[in-house]
Amino acid sequence: MSATEVNLLSNDDESLVWRKSSFSAVNGNCVEVAFRGTGDVAVRDSKAKGLGPVLSFSGDAWGAFLDGIASGEMHGA
Repeated sequence: MSATEVNLLSNDDESLVWRKSSFSAVNGNCVEVAFRGTGDVAVRDSKAKGLGPVLSFSGDAWGAFLDGIASGEMHGA
């Protein structure tokens, strides 16, 4: 994934519907994702309570990330 496929968004976009994994830790150490109408995926840290930065990945970059997780590329990273 190249750096040009990741953008920083404003966290005040009220059109985003944030979701957290059902596997997330009870202590809140997780990320939240929102799927944008453009096909991009927004990601933020749930501990920031909506005040931290939001990263936006292209749909292709997000797919490559998920494929990397599924194939074990992220194990031990």
